[in-house]
Amino acid sequence: MTDIAKTVLDIDALRADTPGVAHRAHFNNAGAALMAKPVLAAVQNYLVRESEIGGYEAAAEHYDELNAVYGSVARLINARPDEISIAENATIAWQRAFYSMQFRAGDRILTANAEFAANFIAFLQVAKRTGASVEIVPNDESGALDPSALEAMLDERVRLIAVTWIPTNGGLVNPAEEVGRIARKHGIPFLLDACQAVGQMPIDVEALHCDMLTATGRKYLRAPRGTGFLYIRKAVLDRTEPAMLDLFGATMTGPRTYGLRPDARRFETWETNYSTRMGLNAAVNYALAVGLQAIEARCAELTNTLRNELEEITGVRLHDLGRRRAAILSLTVDGVEAAEVMRRLAAVGINVSVSPPTSTPIDAAARQLPPVVRVSPHYYNSGEEIDRVASAIRSVAKSRAT
Repeated sequence: MTDIAKTVLDIDALRADTPGVAHRAHFNNAGAALMAKPVLAAVQNYLVRESEIGGYEAAAEHYDELNAVYGSVARLINARPDEISIAENATIAWQRAFYSMQFRAGDRILTANAEFAANFIAFLQVAKRTGASVEIVPNDESGALDPSALEAMLDERVRLIAVTWIPTNGGLVNPAEEVGRIARKHGIPFLLDACQAVGQMPIDVEALHCDMLTATGRKYLRAPRGTGFLYIRKAVLDRTEPAMLDLFGATMTGPRTYGLRPDARRFETWETNYSTRMGLNAAVNYALAVGLQAIEARCAELTNTLRNELEEITGVRLHDLGRRRAAILSLTVDGVEAAEVMRRLAAVGINVSVSPPTSTPIDAAARQLPPVVRVSPHYYNSGEEIDRVASAIRSVAKSRAT
């Protein structure tokens, strides 16, 4: 059995708090992590209350709890509560930030080689509409975005730097702090997609120098699906109007005039899912209680152990990049399609996922990547589960060889 220290975390207690570990070895945390009992209870209890007294009445009764999520998320990323906007998912949060910006012909949008496809599509749409250009910052020799190359590309036409911190596959951690430092130095807005980072590592938006940051709840934060948030720095917020408004983000100030909310909630709409908001708040508080530094250390320990085991298996190829790597491993097995590897692992109770080339099209084309198996541990995984997934992949590779 793999000997993985428990560091400062009580892994047995954390696993007891995670009902899903009794049913599967869950290594699809980069897709959606397993919720903890307090998160599930927060959602269920609120829904029960809605059924008992009505939706509006339950919202009024839980007003303080529902609004506490702004402070919780702010503590998670070292921001102010009025800089936080809650969204139905990270895509909506990111779109609200991106589409609030104004572009014109000649403007330049700089992004990373491994940028997520959904973001890239938005860049291309805006470029098509406005005549702006979308340009890729070269990588360094490790495969991460090269800050020196970024700075060399800057001129007065660069309107936005937008980067995915941890891409959907490849294990890469882009140098977000260095990118932010350069962006702030040159007065260029910096939009950071932190979907795979939030809940996996400590985050400090002041140290990152980002103007906008977006994230989901369902991944390493262990919140319900259908949750996410946007951070927008107060100085940027004060000069930013959302692309779309309703009577929550703004109020009528006269028969034909309106005024924006003073806080980041101007990016929200009046109707929302209150039960999952309760779950998001519970998940953020749970992560804070566990400790993000301890979570990051545990994730790295598990991932490095698994990586070492997989590197020893004949026929298994790892496709990870970067000097610093996240809790995501991307692999292929010679002669076996990624979907078939996932199916065989699922048959023995192990959850992984498949990441297609279309999810990171620029990087995948450059490296000629096929669909890859994505294995993403989290802190509640055990040493026995690390052995189990390595053994299952070894069996898949061996069966092909024979």
